[in-house]
Amino acid sequence: MSEVKVNKISPRSGTALTVGDGGDTVTVTGNDVRSDAYKASDGGNIVSQSGTTITLGASGDTVEIASGATLVGGGISWQSSIVTAATHTASSNEGYWIDTSSNACTITLPASPAVGDQIIFTDYARNWGTNAVTINPNSKNFQGFQTPQPVYNTDGQSVDIVYSGTTKGWIPNSDDVVTFETSQAYDVEYLLVAGGGAGGAGDGAGAGAGGHLTNFGGTAVGMEPGVVYTITVGGGGAATGSPGSKATGNPGNDSTITGAGFSTLTAVAGGGGGASIGAPGYDGLNGGSGGGGGNSGGTGGSGTVGQGNDGGDNGAGGGGAGAVGTQPNGGAGLANSITGASVTRAGGGGRFVAPGSSSGPGGSGGGTSGSPSPSARSSSATANTGGGSGGGDNGGSGTGGSGVVILRMATSDYTGTTSGSPTVTTDGSDTIITFNANGTYTA
Repeated sequence: MSEVKVNKISPRSGTALTVGDGGDTVTVTGNDVRSDAYKASDGGNIVSQSGTTITLGASGDTVEIASGATLVGGGISWQSSIVTAATHTASSNEGYWIDTSSNACTITLPASPAVGDQIIFTDYARNWGTNAVTINPNSKNFQGFQTPQPVYNTDGQSVDIVYSGTTKGWIPNSDDVVTFETSQAYDVEYLLVAGGGAGGAGDGAGAGAGGHLTNFGGTAVGMEPGVVYTITVGGGGAATGSPGSKATGNPGNDSTITGAGFSTLTAVAGGGGGASIGAPGYDGLNGGSGGGGGNSGGTGGSGTVGQGNDGGDNGAGGGGAGAVGTQPNGGAGLANSITGASVTRAGGGGRFVAPGSSSGPGGSGGGTSGSPSPSARSSSATANTGGGSGGGDNGGSGTGGSGVVILRMATSDYTGTTSGSPTVTTDGSDTIITFNANGTYTA
């Protein structure tokens, strides 16, 4: 075997240096494309005279492989040791087999990478779906951001990343679908109103409004791109009592927003109104706002802090989002402008008052008055306001008002992917999604 030992090879003329002829295979071995041996298929070797670094060409020269030749190998040195520990610090231009059979693993990337540095991680035992691999960028960007830390959790996955510089940092050449692992949450404002309760039957008290929960005008929450958020709109409490019966009003139902990695938001259902003395469930029920207490000594239900108010005692109206229930009025609701216009929701129901006196009015925001006569049901509360219905006498009470869930975000962030047929409007540079029934939004 012939061998040439030199420290430097320069082109005879021009700035292009060709290694090998057409059809040759040129093999590069070692950790660095500049080091160790270059071998041509005719058996000739070029190795360094001393040390392990060979320089091909002078500064400014172009070094190329002849047309038709194949460069085998490159800058990745695969490590023979299988990584099984919970943590591992990676080096540039190395490949790693990551075995998470026993535990998850966090990989810390190099502290001072150079442009073009490459690292490959491969699922050795097809267990990343059970124990994931987390990448710590080590204060460098990954796809343009330092947080969140990328997490790879697909069995059999292989991740090939290259350092592009300070702006975008490490960028995946491949990670299955080249997922945007550092996707950034965007700000969303919300209003949730739960379903209102139903008034009591038999000299019944008014029902409490559904809980009124909002961050509009306050601190926004983050929604992650690609996550499906499930919207549940609480229904109003079912109408109470058959003719001639006495019964505590039925509570409404919660309204919620849920999603992976998202802290669930819950507006609490409105409490049902109490019935007259001697009836089951004499006191008003607790809820987003509490139901009014039954006549002749019933205690009003408690409201939920930050969502509503208490019902009144001793034959009173239910609480509303803006005020407690009184005798005989339902508590007022609360105005909110998340849609771009001020709308009042979550008013409490008024109590039934014996003939000869006017029944208590419902609170502003969908609450309804007590029944106008002993034989008639009270009116049902207004749909999608979370209002409580008024108390009834022998005729029973109407249903509570259903709730609503509203999301507001920058139009530039809005994806347009929803289910459940919400109403979509705009206000300035923002988009508003109003769910009057269950649905989803994909961020």
